[in-house]
Amino acid sequence: MQRPVMVPVSADCEGWPYLPPELLRPSRSRQVCMTCHWFRHHAGASCITLLCCQLHQGLIAQGEHLSRRCHGWSEAQALRQGWAPEVG
Repeated sequence: MQRPVMVPVSADCEGWPYLPPELLRPSRSRQVCMTCHWFRHHAGASCITLLCCQLHQGLIAQGEHLSRRCHGWSEAQALRQGWAPEVG
């Protein structure tokens, strides 16, 4: 049985630049940044939540994760395999 691949958020994501606006395009489906395999969130300095894209190694502006996506959107493995595939 294959285990899900976890992509950890590293502390250096705080130094990443914000993604350029032209990279993220509007989406009116469930295919938005928040549902993407590459999406992570991280509590940065002063406990401010940073939204990160591991694929592009960039930060996502607040709110953009709910209504936009890029060409690299990939369904989260938890949705493909379930939350606990090892239980079967």
